Formats: sequence, structure tokens, C-alpha cells
Amino acid sequence: MLLAIDAGNTNVVFALFDGDEIKARWRIATDARRTADEYVVWLRQLLELNALDLDAVNAVIIGTVVPRALHNLTVLSEKYFGVTPLVAGRGAAEWGIALDVEQPDTVGADRVLNVIAAHDTYKQDIVIIDFGTATTFDVADYAGAYKGGVIAPGINLSLDALVGKTAQLPRIALESPETDSVIGTTTESQMLIGIFWGYVAMIEGLVARTKTQIGRPTKIIATGGLAVLFDEHTDVFDHLESDLTLRGLLILYQRATKT
Repeated sequence: MLLAIDAGNTNVVFALFDGDEIKARWRIATDARRTADEYVVWLRQLLELNALDLDAVNAVIIGTVVPRALHNLTVLSEKYFGVTPLVAGRGAAEWGIALDVEQPDTVGADRVLNVIAAHDTYKQDIVIIDFGTATTFDVADYAGAYKGGVIAPGINLSLDALVGKTAQLPRIALESPETDSVIGTTTESQMLIGIFWGYVAMIEGLVARTKTQIGRPTKIIATGGLAVLFDEHTDVFDHLESDLTLRGLLILYQRATKT
């Protein structure tokens, strides 16, 4: 089985693929100092819960936006799974798509993986909105070339900044507003309106501007943990793809090992 590892700024996601099917997925908080030994203690227990052991893994691919995490994940692969991992964007796992931007080396691995996976399904112009630590908008053309995008603060970062930089505003839970009203009558409701509906307005506004700039029919793909929350309150998304980054890792692995 293939172990695909997506190391993001907030969490590291481990997904076990049996062919094209995800058999299990697990996440752990990102900590670049976490050793291979710590990872394997955690992973061994989770594998056992799925009636599997370490020998079930015979291949590993890693995508990371946290460079310092790569070493220990590589050691994990080599020491405990007995394989040299593929690293997304390097060597045999080169992207295989054009990065049509001024600084291609600075594009996050997760963003390229999302484009690869989305274009594999939707052979047209696409915009991918990934709701992670940051909210990113990524544009790819009908040929699959990455054309650029937008980086905005994630909604939780925005909420943390609002609470952390004010003296009297309370911490509130991020949730769907009870009504569509944008006139709050309490401090808490006004904060939620500003954060939530302000974010929806940003999404809709940026999508509208991007579509106008592209000038061709464009699919809007949403991914990331909070995509479902926003999908309930806007019709801007054409598709939700919760495992887009992991699917990108699978596609890269399959291309790299194709004989």
C-alpha cells in the first residue's frame, strides 16, 4: 500500500491508499521537531486499529510546505517502512505541469498538488479554493498550467487577530450564523457576522473578478476543512473535493512509478 503524507502548516495528514482507494487517513498537529520514532509509535497504533501493520506500507510519497519537517518524515520512511520516499516536486516526482508564474520555486507543494488533481478530473480552466491555515485561490488553465492565484489569511487566523489585537472582544466559536442578517444586536453576533459573512463576500468577490479575468468557462473547486461550512451559504462552488491534495500525491506517485 502507498502511504501519502501531506505536511501542512497546521496538520500532517497521513493517508493509506490501496490502489486508488483511501483505506484510512489520520492527522497529527504539525511539529517539525517530531522525530521518526514519535511518528511511528503513533502510526503503529492507528494501523493496528485498522487490522494492519507497518509491513502493509511498501511505498511512501511526501508533499510538504514545512521544509523542516521533511527530514524526520524521510527517516520515518527509510527506517520503519524500508523505502526511500518520493518527494513531491523533486526527482522522479517532478510536477509535470508548467508553473507559469514569476517565482515557480516559491509555489507551495499543496497548491501544485491541488492543481494536478483537479485538472486530472476537470479538463478546463479551474479555480481551486483551499480553506487551510491560509485560504488560497489557485488558477490553472485548460492545459493544466498553473497561472497564479491569491493568498488570504485563513478565517481562523482572521478571528485570532481580531480577538488578540483588541482589549474587550471575546473569543467566539466559528460556526454558521443562525440567520442571514448582517445587522448584529450583540457583540458576539456582530463579530460572527463580520468574520463569516465578510469571508463569504471575499470569496464571492474574488471568484467573480477571477472569472472575468480568465474570460472562459471556469470550474470553481473548493477543498479544505472549512469548505463544507461555506458551501452551505454560497452557490459559488461547482464542486467540493475534500481529498484533493492527497489525490494529487497519488497521481504523482502513479506517474513516477509508471513503467
